[in-house]
Parts: sequence; structure tokens; C-alpha cells
Amino acid sequence: MPGSRKMEFKGSSWHESCFVCQYCRQPLGTKPLITKDNENYCVPCFEKQFAHHCYSCKKVITSGGVTYDDQPWHKECFVCAGCTTQLSGQRFISKDEYPYCVDCFSKLYAKKCAACKKPITALGGAKFISFEERQWHGECFKCAKCSVSLVGQGFLTRQDDVLCHECGSAL
Repeated sequence: MPGSRKMEFKGSSWHESCFVCQYCRQPLGTKPLITKDNENYCVPCFEKQFAHHCYSCKKVITSGGVTYDDQPWHKECFVCAGCTTQLSGQRFISKDEYPYCVDCFSKLYAKKCAACKKPITALGGAKFISFEERQWHGECFKCAKCSVSLVGQGFLTRQDDVLCHECGSAL
């Protein structure tokens, strides 16, 4: 039409006033745009309608990102609730819907082994033994006298010690 500019995009032509965002209907002109399903959108409308927003900072995730608890996160926003170390690609443990690095979880929540006093995390399918109010790593659950493994065996207790039947009955 006389006096109007012709817009061309991907082999098609439009009147300038017809080349608009499918969502807000504002003219796209020469502004950046994103095409989805053969429809053109201005960047703000595309982000509002289709982009994933980070659960933590609420900003658009433009590339990459991680999913935790069915929510999208920027890799740099997915951090330990204890020390704020990035957790993307790291082993972590959830507690009360918060992610923790192994170190923080161990310090804050993990049970301590009655023998070695180190945290019991049960990561990687590690076995642990629990008896009354005490826990042991599988490799630490040994007779206090002869050090034979008590995993899967009967045992006796004397004060804070666990003993195999042989050592316990010799007392």
C-alpha cells in the first residue's frame, strides 16, 4: 500500500501494521522476535508465555538449567541450603524439600557412627546398622573385643560395647 513499509520475514511479506506479536498484538517492526509453531512473538511475550522461569530468582532460563522437585532452576541458583555451594552436577541430599551438599547434610542432620563418630549418609547404597539409639557404618559394626564383623550376626551388648557371642559369653 502507498505510504506503508513492507516487512519481510522468512520468505513472507506483511504490511508493517500487520507484522505483530501474536500475544500482545504490538508491531514487531525490526525488534528481536521469536517464532514458535509458525507464530511470531516479541521476546517479552514469548518469555512470559513459554519460557521456564527459575524457581529461585524467577528470571527466565535461557539455556541449560536443572530440574529439582519438578521445578526449573538456573544452574547457578541451585545451591546448598547450608553453604550456598552450587549443586548442579554434584551429589546432594534433600531434607524438608531443601537441597544440601553432602558435607552440610552430614554436619547438620546425619546420624553419627557409634564407633568412628563420622556421619552416616547412606550415599551410594552404603549399609548401616541401627540398634536402639545407636548407628554404625557396616564396616564399623565390629566386636569391641576381637574386632570380628557383626554384620548379619547375633551380638550382645555390655554398657556401650557390642560383642560377638564368643567374646560376650566369655565374660
